[in-house]
Amino acid sequence: MSLPPPLVTAGLTRSLLATPAGRGAVATVLVSGPDALRAVATSFAAAGGQPLGDCPFDRVVFGRWLGDGFAEDVVVCRRGEERIELHCHGGQAAVSNVLGTLAQAGCLPQAWQDWLVTGRHVPIEVQARIALAHASTRRTAAILLDQLRGAFRDAADGVVAQVRAGQTAAAARRLQELLHLGPLGTHLTRPWSVVLAGPPNSGKSSLVNALLGYPRAIVFDQPGTTRDVLSTVAALDGWPVELCDTAGLHASIDPLEVAGMARAQRQLKSADLVLLVADASQPWTAELDSLVQQWPEALLVHSHGDLVTGPLDDRPTGLVTSIVTAAGLDRLMGAIVERLVPRPPPAGAAVPFTTAQLHQLERAATALARSDSAAAIAALEPLLVPARAEISQDLTAP
Repeated sequence: MSLPPPLVTAGLTRSLLATPAGRGAVATVLVSGPDALRAVATSFAAAGGQPLGDCPFDRVVFGRWLGDGFAEDVVVCRRGEERIELHCHGGQAAVSNVLGTLAQAGCLPQAWQDWLVTGRHVPIEVQARIALAHASTRRTAAILLDQLRGAFRDAADGVVAQVRAGQTAAAARRLQELLHLGPLGTHLTRPWSVVLAGPPNSGKSSLVNALLGYPRAIVFDQPGTTRDVLSTVAALDGWPVELCDTAGLHASIDPLEVAGMARAQRQLKSADLVLLVADASQPWTAELDSLVQQWPEALLVHSHGDLVTGPLDDRPTGLVTSIVTAAGLDRLMGAIVERLVPRPPPAGAAVPFTTAQLHQLERAATALARSDSAAAIAALEPLLVPARAEISQDLTAP
């Protein structure tokens, strides 16, 4: 999937790193603008001695990049009159040297997100390209790729067409369908937060380790071992999930434990899903009843199920698990996914994936509710006709 050519602002020549930051085998630097050839030719010496300006477009030329006190083997390719690709060693020092030399030659350094913004007329496609860089699983990347290929853009176009045709009821229904997918869409670039809570020694840390498949959290039989929030990102059925192990909730005067529980409560309030973990081998208590009442939407997990032989009649219904026998772990992972993504979108479905997009859909829905078709169209048009300063907003970080 090739990147679109950027629109060049008159008089400006820009340079940017087009490959991911960090170490790699090869890095790609793009130079675009009216002075691109001169800026590159200043430091590039072709192995065959031919001037770069005499090389045909799309011909790969090997040579040396000569800077102040350093030299790098590079491969250069002219893609047009004002666009040159430069491939060098992927180490950070090599990339920094090349970009620094280009800056000295008059190139304006530019972030790749901003470069995409200047080169695209349809903002949804730019947003999808930027979001794809933050997708952490194949499943989320596939949904974002559908949006890059036009799924969400076509849906927004369709709603505008319905409004213009006077089919406002159908347009309103379609907007609600898109808004319903918003909570899923905004998690395509950031994980869902799943917070484990419960009394000390209820098995929270052990459960986190079992779900992850490796010992991330410290497990010890002394109450108060976990004093802080310990977070780890994993994938459940292809969906990114951040598992948060928290301090045990109980009455305490220990300042460290009190601080840990305060952090746990803050994490619980922002969670997408709470797992209340109770030890099945211990009696059910009024304190546990209070936690269930405080978090009625939580998924209740009875841990240490291998230590219980009879029915659990003394407590609310929940999932019984054992990290010793692995019993119930698959069911628990399935239940977590079902809570977070009850209806996964089919392939090719339109899914809004930024909060800015959701705000525009909400404004359009509100306008239709008050029979203001013009305002509804005005709310959706920024999705289709870019205001370039705003395109990368909400997507420059995961």
